[in-house]
Amino acid sequence: MSDTAYNEGPAMMAARGQTYGKRKEQEDAQRAVPMRRSPVEVQGSQPPRPVPAAPGSLTAPSARPDEPITAGAPFGEGPGPEMMPMPIAPATGEVGDLVERVRSIASRFPNPALLGLLAELES
Repeated sequence: MSDTAYNEGPAMMAARGQTYGKRKEQEDAQRAVPMRRSPVEVQGSQPPRPVPAAPGSLTAPSARPDEPITAGAPFGEGPGPEMMPMPIAPATGEVGDLVERVRSIASRFPNPALLGLLAELES
């Protein structure tokens, strides 16, 4: 994994006028555990997160009155699981399977974390 994800924090700082070697100890500690940007700084640089829709009332009329209640299920009326946007097969536990799953998810929902994980898995 590259260091770029850890170098986005504030600049390294150390107090002046310390005894010999203390400044270097402080700087080494900051390199070992880099500081992150504050949530206020990060908030302005990222796109807003989608807000989930509010749940409907249990007594409200159906939003899909012509769709059978079994739509999407492998039984009953209506289309089966093939109507789902991304069928998910059972996991095999192999690395190749994991790479394919992460690649599929990253193609639909690209973000730096998933792309970084995919790069690590593929190397």
